[in-house]
Amino acid sequence: MASVTAPGRLGDPEMSLATEPRIHPELLKALKGYGIHAPSYLSSEMAPDAPLDTISSFVSKNEEAIERLYNSIDYSVPDETSSTPITTLEEFVLSPDGNKVKLMIHRPSESLGTSLPAVLYFHGGGMVILSTENPMHTTWVEALARTGLVAIAVDFRNALTRTGFNPFPAGLNDCAAAVRWVDAHRGQLDISKIVLEGESGGGNLALATALKAKQEGWLKAIDGVCATVPYISGAYGLPLEWRLRELPSLVECDGYLISCATSALNARIYDPSGEHARNPLAWPYWATEEVLKGLPPHFIMTSELDPLRDEGNAYYRKLVKAGVSAVGKMNLGVVHEAELFFRLTLPDLFLANLWEFKKFVDRL
Repeated sequence: MASVTAPGRLGDPEMSLATEPRIHPELLKALKGYGIHAPSYLSSEMAPDAPLDTISSFVSKNEEAIERLYNSIDYSVPDETSSTPITTLEEFVLSPDGNKVKLMIHRPSESLGTSLPAVLYFHGGGMVILSTENPMHTTWVEALARTGLVAIAVDFRNALTRTGFNPFPAGLNDCAAAVRWVDAHRGQLDISKIVLEGESGGGNLALATALKAKQEGWLKAIDGVCATVPYISGAYGLPLEWRLRELPSLVECDGYLISCATSALNARIYDPSGEHARNPLAWPYWATEEVLKGLPPHFIMTSELDPLRDEGNAYYRKLVKAGVSAVGKMNLGVVHEAELFFRLTLPDLFLANLWEFKKFVDRL
């Protein structure tokens, strides 16, 4: 029999996106254009047990680099809703510890006075970095609104800010407070359903908020959950043998835009002591089937060339085994969040994801 070569860096530890045969050729061209195709991009050899101030300095520099990238990209993707006018307003709600959380509420202007489903959006950044109001996130929320949804961006606390640390569960508490406030004001806001949605770290917060709602007895506030390329295991610094056995994409795709080394540093900032390493509210991957039972419908979307692929797929399978209505989808040939920040390069994929999510919401 012919031998079979394992995919990615499982079969060739030296493989990079430049030599990865599965990558979409137009995406590779775009990544090369921005110089972010090499394994060293945003990576670090720093150990996750390094001093927290040292880690935070490195992560802050990464944030600056990502923000520069996001601010340099054109996010305009023409489709049938591009000209739909949007009305935006702000509300502020209080988290349990008194933190004021800003909500940016977008809806089609022509829908004022009409009840629509609402999507509460939590942005990516590992629960640690990036702004709710950077162009990649705001244009995504606007795109959601133009499909006929009330899209609400939740400005939760990052675990790392210029004024200090806000480790778990600060950001999660902000997200939960936002959901409970929107639920209490469905009539005032003309909202028919509430769906939680986020990518990467925002996917973590969407899933964790649903788990928190079940634990605390207010799950009826949530009609559905969507998590895209969710960052949910916290297992990025675990031994190689464990990663190969449980979540091999952490090895297979390590360094494909994001790396386990940098993800482990972000995880350290989110949970500095490590005491929540197996807490499903911090890292939903660790939820048992019993914990997942009774959750509302979920939509889990992953990417083939993403180190986080297998943890998202594993969560989907757990949901199904727990009897939860769930849809799982994997986008081939793309890296972490590529369809969001390189949507002009991958317009068909961006629009397919957008409208599949809209259909998921409509079916609830």
